[in-house]
Amino acid sequence: MQIREMIPQDRKSLRKLYLESRRRTFYWDDPLLMHEEDFDRDTQDEQIFVAIEQQQIVGFISIYLPENFIHCLFIHHEFQGLGIGHLLMQQAKKVTQRPIRLKCLSRNHEALAFYEKEGWQKVHEVKLHDPYWEMIFPD
Repeated sequence: MQIREMIPQDRKSLRKLYLESRRRTFYWDDPLLMHEEDFDRDTQDEQIFVAIEQQQIVGFISIYLPENFIHCLFIHHEFQGLGIGHLLMQQAKKVTQRPIRLKCLSRNHEALAFYEKEGWQKVHEVKLHDPYWEMIFPD
């Protein structure tokens, strides 16, 4: 497993991974409203690291460094549960200052369990149309 910074040639694979992962994870949203180009918009101005296994991108994390905010963490469904999310989180911890923040939808129970296992703490649940937890990784 290799973790490295994204290069321009990765964009096509990342767009596809992001779209497929969102459609699978956020099954309650209309999949027709999700597009490959969303990756470009949703990761603009963010530092992106990719996980490579057998020359294939199997996951990525995007970080908005000015706010130490993890915006995206997606792992290809066939590679979940193998420690890739943990490795990407370790990389994020190397390039950010503490505390690190993220948001996780309240109904995304698998992701919440992952973050808590990784040492993240729930701070506050924001009760909007689609409630989410603000979480921090403390000092």
